[in-house]
Amino acid sequence: MKKLILAVGIGIVIIVGALIFMQNVNFNRIGTDKYYTQINGEGSKMEDKGSNGVVYVRYEYELPAYDQDGDKKTLTFTSEKQLREKAYLLLYTKSGKGVTSYQEIPAKELPKKAAKMLK
Repeated sequence: MKKLILAVGIGIVIIVGALIFMQNVNFNRIGTDKYYTQINGEGSKMEDKGSNGVVYVRYEYELPAYDQDGDKKTLTFTSEKQLREKAYLLLYTKSGKGVTSYQEIPAKELPKKAAKMLK
């Protein structure tokens, strides 16, 4: 009986741990290359209509981005809203998929070579 209770307890801990992990990890950022960019100008507004008639709006950006070594690459990505002018972004990219995720970062988190290219 004690072994059964122990096994059930361990199973519950594993399930709860897995749920917490899955909730807090963005899988679109695993195994990616990182590029840094700055928002300059507004994104191009794009509208799509779903099969249920709902209109979905997103904004497309095509910006120069730099890796930590200062190497340049032009990247295209979309956002559900207009992004803040002059904001610095960390872009996560995968080969063949392009930008899979992004996040706004403060200027102090930019690598030195990328910061030099963006200013």
